[in-house]
Amino acid sequence: MYKIKKLNTYNVYYSDILPIEHYFTTRDFIVKDNLDFLAKYHNIPKENIIHPHQVHSDNIEFVTNKKDYPDCDALILDKKGYLVYLNFADCTPLILYDKKQDIIAVIHAGWRGTALKIAPKTVLKMNSNPNDIIALIGPCIGFECFETYDEALLELKKSVNNKENLFNKNYADLKGLNKRQLEEIGVKTFDIIPFCTVCDNDKFFSYRKENKTKNRHSAVVKL
Repeated sequence: MYKIKKLNTYNVYYSDILPIEHYFTTRDFIVKDNLDFLAKYHNIPKENIIHPHQVHSDNIEFVTNKKDYPDCDALILDKKGYLVYLNFADCTPLILYDKKQDIIAVIHAGWRGTALKIAPKTVLKMNSNPNDIIALIGPCIGFECFETYDEALLELKKSVNNKENLFNKNYADLKGLNKRQLEEIGVKTFDIIPFCTVCDNDKFFSYRKENKTKNRHSAVVKL
């Protein structure tokens, strides 16, 4: 179940089914503007806070000693002493934790990443047994707000075998699609935050509702 906690004076959301440090920030805490605070709060060097250059791809990398991750929309963390964050403003954030291997991934899945099945590809890259995965799906644009066009709908429909309840005319359920893709490879444990970035715009940023805002909330993880 999702719960709220304070990060200093700021509200963040976390899931009580995941036993490691993680949270989804809200619009009152922009990570890139608070790196010094986060380094001190998590007791790590500032240079160990890792953020990739997100491009709506299905490119997935492991965190290593390098600092730059160009063209990357999922990072896998298998070492301690690092904090990873990805940014969002309508796209779907996912956190995948392998409880047997003690490794974690953060995924940015817009409609393109979802159509490319970046979430199940990340499980494969982690070399995980799907039964060992705990999957969190964070705040994104909701089913009733995500109206899209024919090309996107076609590609999204091709990404799942069971399309039931995931589409309605020109609307698509991004949370549901990512969950269905993971279910179809055998993932069974999920926690899904109920918020929509459009309907709950007082809590989260929305690219659509806020006229292409450049502000972002984040998904953050640390082993």
